[in-house]
Amino acid sequence: MVWRTVWTVIAVVVMLLLVWWMRPTWLLPGTQPLVTQDGDPYLRALMRTISASEANVLRPYHVLHGGDLAAGLDAHPNRCVGIRQGPNRGNCSTAAGRYQLLYGTWTGLAQRYHPKPPKQADSEPSFEAIYQDTVVLAWLSDRRVWGMDVSEQLRQGRIRPVLRRLSGTWTSLGYGIEDNIMSAQLPRVYQQLLAMELERARKMELLPAGQAQKQTNP
Repeated sequence: MVWRTVWTVIAVVVMLLLVWWMRPTWLLPGTQPLVTQDGDPYLRALMRTISASEANVLRPYHVLHGGDLAAGLDAHPNRCVGIRQGPNRGNCSTAAGRYQLLYGTWTGLAQRYHPKPPKQADSEPSFEAIYQDTVVLAWLSDRRVWGMDVSEQLRQGRIRPVLRRLSGTWTSLGYGIEDNIMSAQLPRVYQQLLAMELERARKMELLPAGQAQKQTNP
């Protein structure tokens, strides 16, 4: 009877430890899979890690700075929301979407990386989820911007140097001016997400060519 109780306690403790260890990917809606099916698993895991810190809500592609949601994504919302705390308190921010891109940042990135730029000069590029992913993926893949091959750095296991380098853009990554409750956990979150993305890539490679094409172009 005593041993049964002991083993029950051990089993409960093990389960609690597993829940604690896996909690980032279970309890962080910002880590949800990307809409785009493109990209190597290392950059995809990094993008999901960024949004875990920057847009950890159920609808990350719609979220504005402060937590409100954009009604639509035909274009960047460009709504300047007051900053209530932190070093920029008193200013306002147009940050929006899964990667919390400022309107000016998005406009510049869209000119370089958007696959469907507007045909008219006075039109806005689509801010739909697929394009948020596509633009940021291309941005992170551009070694000229970051002064390094981000994907290769990640392949070498250098997640902390990468987060440090990107903290000038996303200040919550652990080395910027506005850490949050997630910042210290991001390297571990990244490792968990990378395992998922590597498994996804492995499964897609095993699919027949026609089925793989169908999955990558829903």
